[in-house]
Amino acid sequence: MTVIAFPGVQRRSPVALGICLLSFTAFWLAQRAADVSMIDLMVYRAEGATVRAGGDLYALRTTVAQLPTTYPPFAALLFTPLTLLGTGVMRTLATAGNLALLVVFVRLSLLLVGHARVRTVWWVAAGAVWCEPVWTTLRYGQINLLLAVLVLWDLSRRAGARWAGVGIGLAAAVKLTPALFVVFLLATGVAAHLRYGSGGVWLRHARGAVLAFCGATLLAAAVLPRDSWRFWSAMVFRAGRVGHAEDTANQALRGVLARLLHTAEPGGWWLLAAALTGLAGIAVAVTAELRGRRGPAVCAVAVTALLVSPVSWSHHWVWCVPLILLVGSRARLMGSAAHRAGALALPLVFCSYALWWVPHGTHRPELHQNGVELTLSALYPAAGCAFLALVALEGRATRREDPPRGGVLTGRQAVTKE
Repeated sequence: MTVIAFPGVQRRSPVALGICLLSFTAFWLAQRAADVSMIDLMVYRAEGATVRAGGDLYALRTTVAQLPTTYPPFAALLFTPLTLLGTGVMRTLATAGNLALLVVFVRLSLLLVGHARVRTVWWVAAGAVWCEPVWTTLRYGQINLLLAVLVLWDLSRRAGARWAGVGIGLAAAVKLTPALFVVFLLATGVAAHLRYGSGGVWLRHARGAVLAFCGATLLAAAVLPRDSWRFWSAMVFRAGRVGHAEDTANQALRGVLARLLHTAEPGGWWLLAAALTGLAGIAVAVTAELRGRRGPAVCAVAVTALLVSPVSWSHHWVWCVPLILLVGSRARLMGSAAHRAGALALPLVFCSYALWWVPHGTHRPELHQNGVELTLSALYPAAGCAFLALVALEGRATRREDPPRGGVLTGRQAVTKE
């Protein structure tokens, strides 16, 4: 199955394609007019240069903001080709590449929710590029869309497909957050075994992800032994290196609690909230998956990972694209008040840029937010928690549904096909 090809697109959707290209062009011009720095892309390039020079990767401080290296060493290996490009060419290619990845991401998201019309991809991509997480991803030159595409590509193929787990494993080797999808696959496999007597499809998928992760990590260890030892023995536990917990851009539970408690480190309160949310989110996702609802399951895992991560910058929430599509699709199918409200609220939350309406900056005003400011700076986590609750409630109302178009097998169907 090919999920990223668009056969006959010129014949079937010329207007939609034209609108998408027009939107992308306007977006590109707006980013140029804003003179975006693509600062994270510059950090990636500096990491690649450090690898090539044999320097200390985790002592690196680069750009005017003196940003450190925060990803595992395998990511730095992937960034080394950036050093072969001039800054201007690199920025142009990164923007063009991210726009292409957005189209692929939208395509995979539509397949996930069971919508296969090609022309819809162009319409959705034309609007999605203006969502705050997508805008900020391209503004900083981030890799969020690449990681999301790897995960969705992995989960959009037939059960038991060859190379199952590779996408998730590689994404987790670049950035640890996608590793929660491995936990989801393991938990689903165990639950399926207890319920149906067989959960091999999910367990094999998880095994493939673990092997891909270990292979990439061992490769990095062979090339960068000192940096690998330092990262896995120390740096991985230092969440504070990424940035201040209370920053408005931190749309994780830890950020919300830091701002709510007016403290730079919420400590035990965050650990408790993250543990409870993680358990609840995985339980919701596993239940949805076993009932054949792959779309809600995948989105629930993504949201849970964003909530429990120590730092989830606003641009990490590019998963808002499948969330909006999924809730909108369910609103049309089910017509419940909760789904209709979600279909209206989610685009407003992620396209309003409301989290930037509150005071923020170098003097850390987020530690002194009032009630309105606290609400505005917690919209993404609130939307994520509401989505998990909606999926849980929907699961109680529906026994199962047909798997998404594209041949993905889930639930009882996957068990009987083993």
